[in-house]
Amino acid sequence: MAVVTFTTDFGTRDGYAGAMKGVVLRAAPDATLVDVTHDIPARDVVSGAFTLAQAAPFFPPGSIHVAVVDPGVGGPRADLVVEASGAYFVGPDNGLLSLAARGPRRVFRIDSSAFRRDPASPTFHGRDVFAAAAGRLAAGRAVDEAGPEMPDIIDLTLPRSGLLEDGGEGEVVHVDTFGNLITSFVDDDEVLAGDWDILVPSGRFQARAGRTFSDVPSGAFVVYAGSGGQVEIAVRDGSAAAAMGALRDTRLSIRRQT
Repeated sequence: MAVVTFTTDFGTRDGYAGAMKGVVLRAAPDATLVDVTHDIPARDVVSGAFTLAQAAPFFPPGSIHVAVVDPGVGGPRADLVVEASGAYFVGPDNGLLSLAARGPRRVFRIDSSAFRRDPASPTFHGRDVFAAAAGRLAAGRAVDEAGPEMPDIIDLTLPRSGLLEDGGEGEVVHVDTFGNLITSFVDDDEVLAGDWDILVPSGRFQARAGRTFSDVPSGAFVVYAGSGGQVEIAVRDGSAAAAMGALRDTRLSIRRQT
């Protein structure tokens, strides 16, 4: 039984996500459908790529991940199926798939009429191309039937600042729903101890290193090794993003207090 996931910026007010699921189920009635999220900020390809990369590794081998954050829908960017990391990734060639579908990978352009609905709406490839292709894969069709093989996909590159050690310059790469700041620093439990100064354009903030939020009092800043392998900054019972006026791409300096 195939697992098909969905990551989009469609929201849940309209019927767009439901229509995609219907197309998959017509082709593969026994498929298991899973919503990763439909709450990616509108047209925010980087946020979609980051979110898909957070979730995809935890699904069973052979899962099919449909991702649609596609401000260039109907334009020249390619429609893709990518085989990588023991899974399949279906979506536009705009960088959205690249953080999850890490190499080595095989890339196929969705050109076969068997992998597309006819007619395909120029403004809803999520339903008529990507869901249709996912349904064919879920029904057992081979990935190389989708269309011609391509040399590679457009890659997004997130900043990587290395180990935090005693401090360094980095930036915010993602802000989650709770206002926690995921940074470009790689986590290392051995160095995350003691007190730290965090400098952002809005000012200087003091944080205590901890393993979890409850290691600091309510309202205090905590620096910790996040579940995704990066250093994160949070406010217990609050939002670090709001408190610091920080967004994705905000530059920051973190220094160990001496």
